[in-house]
Amino acid sequence: MTVTIWHNPRCSKSRQTLALIEEKGITPSVRLYLEDGPSAEELKGVLDLLGMAPKALMRKGEDDFKAQNLGDVENHDTLIAAMVATPKIIERPVVISGGKARVGRPPESVLEIL
Repeated sequence: MTVTIWHNPRCSKSRQTLALIEEKGITPSVRLYLEDGPSAEELKGVLDLLGMAPKALMRKGEDDFKAQNLGDVENHDTLIAAMVATPKIIERPVVISGGKARVGRPPESVLEIL
């Protein structure tokens, strides 16, 4: 089974989630999504796996989210395009495994898909 984590090493929750996965004896594929951002199609697929609308996967406190005035935007394609253009506003970490995905907030939430 392949486990992938969209990881930001500067984020404590992301580091905790990665450590939790590794403690289970799993060596995940680590995607540094700030450097290797997901495409719109990848985001749509992950949102489907998460069962979330785009805004639910966005970091609403980020300056970039506020600067782009995304709080009032409801169009999914517009929100996804903003995440592609500015991956920093994507909530982290995201773990994908076995056709399922979870956001590691709290980190333990990913255990149900491992």
